[in-house]
Amino acid sequence: MYSKNDYPRDLIGYGRTPPDPEWPNAAKLAVQFVVNYEEGGESSILDNDPASEKLLSEIVGAEAWPGQRNLNMESLYEYGSRAGFWRLWRLFTERDMPVTVYGVTVAMMRNPEAVAAMKEAGWEIASHGLRWLEYKDFDEATERAHIHAAVRLHTEITGERPLGIYQGKPSDNTLRIIQEEGGFVYSADSYADELPYYVDGVNGPHLIVPYTLDVNDMRFATPQGFNSGDQFFAYLKDSFDMLLAEGRAGAPKMLSVGLHCRVVGRPGRAAALARFLDYVNGHEDVWVAKRIEIARHWWEVHPPKTEGA
Repeated sequence: MYSKNDYPRDLIGYGRTPPDPEWPNAAKLAVQFVVNYEEGGESSILDNDPASEKLLSEIVGAEAWPGQRNLNMESLYEYGSRAGFWRLWRLFTERDMPVTVYGVTVAMMRNPEAVAAMKEAGWEIASHGLRWLEYKDFDEATERAHIHAAVRLHTEITGERPLGIYQGKPSDNTLRIIQEEGGFVYSADSYADELPYYVDGVNGPHLIVPYTLDVNDMRFATPQGFNSGDQFFAYLKDSFDMLLAEGRAGAPKMLSVGLHCRVVGRPGRAAALARFLDYVNGHEDVWVAKRIEIARHWWEVHPPKTEGA
Protein backbone atom coordinates (compact mmCIF):
# COMPACT_ATOMS: atom_id res chain seq x y z
CA MET A 1 0.00 0.00 0.00
CA TYR A 2 1.22 3.50 -0.84
CA SER A 3 2.00 5.82 2.03
CA LYS A 4 0.08 9.06 2.42
CA ASN A 5 2.89 11.05 0.81
CA ASP A 6 3.52 8.94 -2.29
CA TYR A 7 -0.01 7.91 -3.33
CA PRO A 8 -0.15 8.89 -7.03
CA ARG A 9 -3.83 9.92 -7.18
CA ASP A 10 -5.30 13.29 -6.16
CA LEU A 11 -8.71 12.67 -4.60
CA ILE A 12 -9.06 16.20 -3.20
CA GLY A 13 -8.60 18.60 -6.10
CA TYR A 14 -9.90 22.11 -5.45
CA GLY A 15 -12.14 20.93 -2.61
CA ARG A 16 -14.96 23.13 -1.34
CA THR A 17 -13.43 26.36 -2.62
CA PRO A 18 -12.59 26.03 -6.33
CA PRO A 19 -10.89 29.06 -7.87
CA ASP A 20 -12.84 31.60 -9.84
CA PRO A 21 -11.69 30.91 -13.40
CA GLU A 22 -12.32 34.56 -14.34
CA TRP A 23 -13.59 33.59 -17.77
CA PRO A 24 -13.45 36.36 -20.40
CA ASN A 25 -16.22 38.98 -20.35
CA ALA A 26 -17.28 37.78 -16.89
CA ALA A 27 -18.83 34.65 -18.37
CA LYS A 28 -20.42 32.33 -15.83
CA LEU A 29 -19.76 29.14 -17.81
CA ALA A 30 -17.25 28.05 -20.45
CA VAL A 31 -18.66 25.58 -22.98
CA GLN A 32 -16.31 23.54 -25.10
CA PHE A 33 -17.42 21.34 -28.02
CA VAL A 34 -15.16 18.51 -29.17
CA VAL A 35 -15.59 16.72 -32.49
CA ASN A 36 -13.68 13.44 -32.40
CA TYR A 37 -12.38 12.66 -35.88
CA GLU A 38 -11.44 8.96 -35.76
CA GLU A 39 -12.85 7.36 -38.90
CA GLY A 40 -10.07 5.60 -40.78
CA GLY A 41 -7.82 5.39 -37.73
CA GLU A 42 -9.71 2.64 -35.90
CA SER A 43 -8.60 -0.97 -35.55
CA SER A 44 -8.51 -2.81 -38.87
CA ILE A 45 -6.53 -5.69 -40.30
CA LEU A 46 -6.05 -3.43 -43.34
CA ASP A 47 -3.61 -1.51 -41.12
CA ASN A 48 -1.98 -4.71 -39.83
CA ASP A 49 -3.95 -4.69 -36.58
CA PRO A 50 -4.79 -8.11 -35.13
CA ALA A 51 -8.57 -7.63 -35.32
CA SER A 52 -11.45 -5.44 -36.45
CA GLU A 53 -12.82 -2.49 -34.45
CA LYS A 54 -15.44 -3.17 -31.77
CA LEU A 55 -16.17 0.16 -30.07
CA LEU A 56 -18.55 3.09 -30.52
CA SER A 57 -20.78 2.12 -33.38
CA GLU A 58 -24.42 1.22 -33.96
CA ILE A 59 -23.48 -2.41 -33.15
CA VAL A 60 -23.61 -2.08 -29.36
CA GLY A 61 -21.59 -4.83 -27.70
CA ALA A 62 -19.73 -5.80 -30.88
CA GLU A 63 -16.76 -8.11 -30.54
CA ALA A 64 -13.47 -7.71 -32.36
CA TRP A 65 -12.96 -10.24 -35.16
CA PRO A 66 -9.37 -11.55 -34.98
CA GLY A 67 -7.78 -11.66 -38.40
CA GLN A 68 -10.96 -10.60 -40.23
CA ARG A 69 -12.51 -7.45 -41.61
CA ASN A 70 -15.93 -6.51 -40.27
CA LEU A 71 -17.49 -4.76 -43.26
CA ASN A 72 -20.55 -3.66 -41.28
CA MET A 73 -18.31 -1.95 -38.73
CA GLU A 74 -16.15 -0.42 -41.44
CA SER A 75 -19.15 1.09 -43.24
CA LEU A 76 -20.52 2.52 -39.98
CA TYR A 77 -17.22 4.32 -39.49
CA GLU A 78 -17.17 5.39 -43.14
CA TYR A 79 -20.52 7.11 -42.58
CA GLY A 80 -18.79 9.39 -40.08
CA SER A 81 -16.23 10.70 -42.55
CA ARG A 82 -18.46 10.64 -45.64
CA ALA A 83 -21.64 12.19 -44.19
CA GLY A 84 -21.63 12.77 -40.44
CA PHE A 85 -18.64 15.09 -40.43
CA TRP A 86 -20.20 17.39 -42.98
CA ARG A 87 -23.48 17.59 -41.06
CA LEU A 88 -21.61 18.63 -37.91
CA TRP A 89 -19.46 21.04 -39.89
CA ARG A 90 -22.58 22.76 -41.23
CA LEU A 91 -24.27 22.90 -37.81
CA PHE A 92 -21.32 24.66 -36.20
CA THR A 93 -20.25 26.90 -39.08
CA GLU A 94 -23.79 28.15 -39.71
CA ARG A 95 -23.83 29.34 -36.10
CA ASP A 96 -20.18 30.49 -36.12
CA MET A 97 -19.51 28.40 -33.01
CA PRO A 98 -15.92 27.35 -32.24
CA VAL A 99 -14.90 23.71 -32.06
CA THR A 100 -11.90 21.67 -31.01
CA VAL A 101 -11.24 18.60 -33.10
CA TYR A 102 -9.58 15.58 -31.55
CA GLY A 103 -7.99 14.38 -34.78
CA VAL A 104 -6.58 10.88 -35.15
CA THR A 105 -3.61 11.52 -37.42
CA VAL A 106 -4.06 8.60 -39.81
CA ALA A 107 -7.80 9.35 -40.09
CA MET A 108 -7.09 12.95 -41.09
CA MET A 109 -4.43 11.82 -43.54
CA ARG A 110 -7.11 9.81 -45.34
CA ASN A 111 -9.54 12.73 -45.76
CA PRO A 112 -7.70 15.95 -46.65
CA GLU A 113 -10.95 17.63 -47.69
CA ALA A 114 -12.29 17.32 -44.13
CA VAL A 115 -9.05 18.78 -42.75
CA ALA A 116 -9.33 21.69 -45.16
CA ALA A 117 -12.88 22.32 -43.91
CA MET A 118 -11.71 22.27 -40.29
CA LYS A 119 -9.07 24.87 -41.09
CA GLU A 120 -11.51 26.96 -43.14
CA ALA A 121 -13.80 27.10 -40.10
CA GLY A 122 -10.94 28.14 -37.80
CA TRP A 123 -11.33 25.08 -35.60
CA GLU A 124 -8.56 23.98 -33.28
CA ILE A 125 -7.17 20.63 -34.40
CA ALA A 126 -5.73 18.85 -31.38
CA SER A 127 -4.08 15.44 -31.53
CA HIS A 128 -6.05 12.28 -30.84
CA GLY A 129 -2.96 10.14 -31.32
CA LEU A 130 -1.56 8.44 -34.39
CA ARG A 131 -4.24 5.73 -34.35
CA TRP A 132 -7.38 5.11 -32.27
CA LEU A 133 -5.97 2.11 -30.42
CA GLU A 134 -5.64 0.73 -26.88
CA TYR A 135 -2.25 2.06 -25.88
CA LYS A 136 -2.31 0.11 -22.62
CA ASP A 137 -1.38 -2.85 -24.82
CA PHE A 138 1.69 -1.14 -26.30
CA ASP A 139 5.24 -1.11 -24.95
CA GLU A 140 6.59 2.30 -24.00
CA ALA A 141 8.99 2.62 -26.93
CA THR A 142 6.26 1.95 -29.49
CA GLU A 143 3.83 4.37 -27.88
CA ARG A 144 6.54 7.04 -27.78
CA ALA A 145 7.23 6.46 -31.48
CA HIS A 146 3.50 6.77 -32.23
CA ILE A 147 3.19 10.07 -30.34
CA HIS A 148 6.20 11.58 -32.08
CA ALA A 149 4.95 10.34 -35.45
CA ALA A 150 1.54 11.82 -34.68
CA VAL A 151 3.05 15.24 -34.03
CA ARG A 152 5.20 15.10 -37.18
CA LEU A 153 2.40 13.93 -39.49
CA HIS A 154 -0.21 16.20 -37.87
CA THR A 155 2.07 19.16 -38.64
CA GLU A 156 2.44 18.06 -42.26
CA ILE A 157 -1.30 17.48 -42.70
CA THR A 158 -2.63 20.62 -41.01
CA GLY A 159 0.30 23.03 -41.34
CA GLU A 160 0.63 23.44 -37.57
CA ARG A 161 1.78 21.19 -34.77
CA PRO A 162 -0.92 20.16 -32.28
CA LEU A 163 -0.90 22.11 -29.02
CA GLY A 164 -3.34 19.82 -27.23
CA ILE A 165 -3.56 16.05 -27.07
CA TYR A 166 -6.14 13.49 -26.05
CA GLN A 167 -4.78 10.00 -26.51
CA GLY A 168 -8.19 8.65 -25.53
CA LYS A 169 -7.11 5.15 -24.60
CA PRO A 170 -3.88 5.94 -22.73
CA SER A 171 -1.33 3.77 -20.98
CA ASP A 172 0.49 4.32 -17.71
CA ASN A 173 3.25 5.96 -19.77
CA THR A 174 1.18 8.31 -21.93
CA LEU A 175 1.24 11.44 -19.77
CA ARG A 176 4.99 11.23 -19.15
CA ILE A 177 5.73 10.70 -22.85
CA ILE A 178 3.56 13.71 -23.71
CA GLN A 179 5.40 15.83 -21.16
CA GLU A 180 8.78 14.67 -22.45
CA GLU A 181 7.80 15.59 -26.02
CA GLY A 182 7.62 19.13 -24.72
CA GLY A 183 5.43 20.91 -27.25
CA PHE A 184 1.94 20.53 -25.83
CA VAL A 185 0.18 23.39 -24.04
CA TYR A 186 -2.29 20.95 -22.48
CA SER A 187 -3.47 17.37 -22.45
CA ALA A 188 -6.98 16.06 -21.85
CA ASP A 189 -6.77 12.42 -20.75
CA SER A 190 -8.68 13.06 -17.53
CA TYR A 191 -12.29 13.25 -16.44
CA ALA A 192 -11.46 14.31 -12.89
CA ASP A 193 -12.74 17.88 -12.69
CA GLU A 194 -14.79 20.69 -14.19
CA LEU A 195 -11.87 23.11 -14.21
CA PRO A 196 -8.34 22.83 -15.61
CA TYR A 197 -5.59 21.88 -13.19
CA TYR A 198 -1.84 21.32 -13.13
CA VAL A 199 0.13 18.16 -12.51
CA ASP A 200 3.85 17.81 -11.89
CA GLY A 201 5.80 17.00 -15.02
CA VAL A 202 9.29 16.17 -16.17
CA ASN A 203 9.57 19.69 -17.66
CA GLY A 204 7.70 21.46 -14.88
CA PRO A 205 3.95 21.88 -14.28
CA HIS A 206 1.74 20.39 -16.98
CA LEU A 207 -1.82 21.59 -17.63
CA ILE A 208 -4.73 19.16 -17.77
CA VAL A 209 -7.94 20.41 -19.39
CA PRO A 210 -10.28 17.57 -18.39
CA TYR A 211 -12.72 15.99 -20.83
CA THR A 212 -16.01 14.12 -20.41
CA LEU A 213 -17.51 10.70 -21.00
CA ASP A 214 -21.01 11.51 -19.76
CA VAL A 215 -21.86 14.67 -21.72
CA ASN A 216 -20.88 12.67 -24.74
CA ASP A 217 -22.73 11.15 -27.65
CA MET A 218 -20.78 7.92 -27.11
CA ARG A 219 -23.59 6.97 -24.74
CA PHE A 220 -25.73 6.27 -27.80
CA ALA A 221 -23.36 3.35 -28.38
CA THR A 222 -23.18 1.92 -24.86
CA PRO A 223 -25.56 -0.17 -22.74
CA GLN A 224 -27.87 1.96 -20.58
CA GLY A 225 -27.05 5.00 -22.68
CA PHE A 226 -29.11 7.45 -24.70
CA ASN A 227 -31.64 5.92 -27.07
CA SER A 228 -33.22 9.07 -28.49
CA GLY A 229 -32.32 12.61 -29.39
CA ASP A 230 -34.68 13.85 -26.68
CA GLN A 231 -32.68 12.05 -24.00
CA PHE A 232 -29.44 13.49 -25.37
CA PHE A 233 -30.84 17.02 -25.47
CA ALA A 234 -32.27 16.72 -21.96
CA TYR A 235 -28.91 15.59 -20.56
CA LEU A 236 -27.03 18.35 -22.38
CA LYS A 237 -29.50 20.98 -21.21
CA ASP A 238 -29.55 19.76 -17.59
CA SER A 239 -25.75 19.75 -17.46
CA PHE A 240 -25.60 23.24 -18.95
CA ASP A 241 -28.33 24.63 -16.67
CA MET A 242 -26.81 23.19 -13.50
CA LEU A 243 -23.34 24.51 -14.23
CA LEU A 244 -24.62 27.90 -15.35
CA ALA A 245 -26.64 28.24 -12.15
CA GLU A 246 -23.55 27.40 -10.11
CA GLY A 247 -21.56 29.94 -12.09
CA ARG A 248 -24.11 32.65 -11.50
CA ALA A 249 -24.02 31.78 -7.80
CA GLY A 250 -20.27 32.41 -7.72
CA ALA A 251 -18.54 29.21 -8.85
CA PRO A 252 -18.09 29.23 -12.66
CA LYS A 253 -17.01 25.97 -14.31
CA MET A 254 -16.39 24.41 -17.71
CA LEU A 255 -18.74 22.13 -19.67
CA SER A 256 -17.14 19.81 -22.20
CA VAL A 257 -19.37 18.20 -24.84
CA GLY A 258 -17.98 15.18 -26.68
CA LEU A 259 -19.19 14.41 -30.22
CA HIS A 260 -18.39 11.77 -32.87
CA CYS A 261 -19.07 12.14 -36.58
CA ARG A 262 -20.48 8.61 -36.97
CA VAL A 263 -22.70 8.92 -33.87
CA VAL A 264 -24.29 12.35 -33.49
CA GLY A 265 -23.77 12.93 -37.20
CA ARG A 266 -26.87 10.78 -37.80
CA PRO A 267 -29.89 12.99 -38.62
CA GLY A 268 -32.07 11.95 -35.68
CA ARG A 269 -29.30 12.81 -33.23
CA ALA A 270 -27.96 15.88 -35.03
CA ALA A 271 -31.39 17.49 -34.69
CA ALA A 272 -31.05 17.31 -30.90
CA LEU A 273 -27.55 18.76 -31.07
CA ALA A 274 -28.83 21.63 -33.21
CA ARG A 275 -31.46 22.43 -30.59
CA PHE A 276 -28.79 22.49 -27.91
CA LEU A 277 -26.49 24.76 -29.93
CA ASP A 278 -29.34 27.22 -30.32
CA TYR A 279 -30.12 26.94 -26.60
CA VAL A 280 -26.51 27.78 -25.71
CA ASN A 281 -26.53 30.70 -28.13
CA GLY A 282 -29.54 32.09 -26.28
CA HIS A 283 -27.43 32.88 -23.19
CA GLU A 284 -25.22 35.96 -23.03
CA ASP A 285 -23.09 35.06 -20.00
CA VAL A 286 -21.59 31.94 -21.59
CA TRP A 287 -18.17 31.66 -23.24
CA VAL A 288 -18.10 29.10 -26.08
CA ALA A 289 -14.42 28.46 -26.61
CA LYS A 290 -11.86 26.25 -28.22
CA ARG A 291 -9.94 24.08 -25.81
CA ILE A 292 -6.66 25.84 -26.57
CA GLU A 293 -8.31 29.15 -25.65
CA ILE A 294 -9.31 27.74 -22.27
CA ALA A 295 -5.79 26.38 -21.76
CA ARG A 296 -4.11 29.67 -22.63
CA HIS A 297 -6.52 31.55 -20.39
CA TRP A 298 -5.68 29.24 -17.51
CA TRP A 299 -1.93 29.58 -17.99
CA GLU A 300 -2.30 33.39 -18.02
CA VAL A 301 -4.87 33.93 -15.26
CA HIS A 302 -4.06 30.96 -13.05
CA PRO A 303 -0.35 30.20 -13.54
CA PRO A 304 1.06 27.31 -11.52
CA LYS A 305 2.10 28.19 -8.02
CA THR A 306 5.83 28.49 -7.50
CA GLU A 307 7.62 26.71 -4.68
CA GLY A 308 6.73 28.32 -1.36
CA ALA A 309 4.00 30.50 -2.86
